[in-house]
Amino acid sequence: MKVTEHLARAKGKTLFSFEVLPPRKGETIQNLFNNIEPLLEFKPPFIDVTYHREEFVLRERPGGGFTRRAVRKRPGTVAICAAIKNRFDVDTVPHLICGGFSREETENALIDLHFLGIDNVLALRGDPVKTEPHFQPHPEGHAYADGLIAQIAALNAGRYHDHDENFQPEGTDAWASDFCIGTAGYPEKHFEAPNHGSDMRYLKRKIDAGADYIVTQMFFDNEEFFKFEKRCREAGITVPIIPGLKPLTTKSQLTTLPRSFYLSIPEALAEAVSQCRDNESARAIGIEWCLNQSRELMAHGVPCLHYYSMGKAESIRRIAKELF
Repeated sequence: MKVTEHLARAKGKTLFSFEVLPPRKGETIQNLFNNIEPLLEFKPPFIDVTYHREEFVLRERPGGGFTRRAVRKRPGTVAICAAIKNRFDVDTVPHLICGGFSREETENALIDLHFLGIDNVLALRGDPVKTEPHFQPHPEGHAYADGLIAQIAALNAGRYHDHDENFQPEGTDAWASDFCIGTAGYPEKHFEAPNHGSDMRYLKRKIDAGADYIVTQMFFDNEEFFKFEKRCREAGITVPIIPGLKPLTTKSQLTTLPRSFYLSIPEALAEAVSQCRDNESARAIGIEWCLNQSRELMAHGVPCLHYYSMGKAESIRRIAKELF
């Protein structure tokens, strides 16, 4: 079932969803299942599965010089989604990214997902790899998420990326996909956008290209979300907006999260966590803060609360236990 259909069927009730990371190379699928099972009692209608780009390392050649070699540290998202759907009978939302993929490779992934009965995708540009000073698209791929979204929407309309107008497939049902397309929004703006107005114009382009709903980057100040939502509606964006949340779990996240995700942490939260003597007390404060955020957002009427678990279920479980 599509994400938008789940939201419509809820009839105003706030749903619960979360995001998981594919296990690292060498780990078994059971590691992933162990982080999903504690959250199933809260009946998530869908689970997001992230995608991690391959990384590159330099290997010295025997005769001198170096070879740039790709290293993949996590299994593919398509396989993980199929495993989750088969094991738990829960809809999955695989993340598709622009970086590292040609249009043909993207199309092949979409065909596989359609074949597996997966109805949803979250289309993202993706981050640059560590060896790149800035994002570099595949020579035959998409530079921005709106291009990726447009390709998915075209496939929904029965048009392959190399579609020949003179070629007519035997059956349109077999030819077209029917994906619900999600996209990302940034309450504090994307770090590459010069201002909120520019960021909103780009988000509108993604919606116009065919995105059906928005899920936001994590934030710790609900006022940032409310202002973002208001800017969206004033820009003519009417699709559902799902807030993304994450409880702080360690003291070090006061610096690692802003550095990695280009977000701010409210002074009151930062001060309280910085005074903690250990991570256990910091986690308790982070959970309570996220719980208060969640309650206010539910009272506001958001369609779903989406939690970034980072592969750890316990903090999310403690929050969901109070809310759902």
